[in-house]
Amino acid sequence: QVQLVESGGGLVQAGGSLRLSCAASGRIFSTHRAAWFRQAPGKEREFVAAITPSGSTNYTDSVKGRFAISTDNAKNTVVLQMYSLKPEDTAVYYCAGASAIHTPVVATASYDYWGQGTQVTVSS
Repeated sequence: QVQLVESGGGLVQAGGSLRLSCAASGRIFSTHRAAWFRQAPGKEREFVAAITPSGSTNYTDSVKGRFAISTDNAKNTVVLQMYSLKPEDTAVYYCAGASAIHTPVVATASYDYWGQGTQVTVSS
């Protein structure tokens, strides 16, 4: 069973930066699409960013130019580097992995594996 473990969340002031990491129990990101989702209180979980094994990336419009997703050479860690953070970025951030790469990238149902989440809080 694949396990995903996120780290790197915390409290930061608006305009600051954070780096989230997601460690997988195996090299799944060499064959699986990796993604980050987030969920704010009272809201549905929403797509943030994704990267395929070949390195193609997708971002939701609200984070384009501010966030960057990447994987390491060993393909067992996915990183979300976040810059110019805003209070509206406050949420629990979840790492996810999808075995079927050609499924809708923004749909939670496309993903087979999920981490436990890490809290990101941006103060104004």
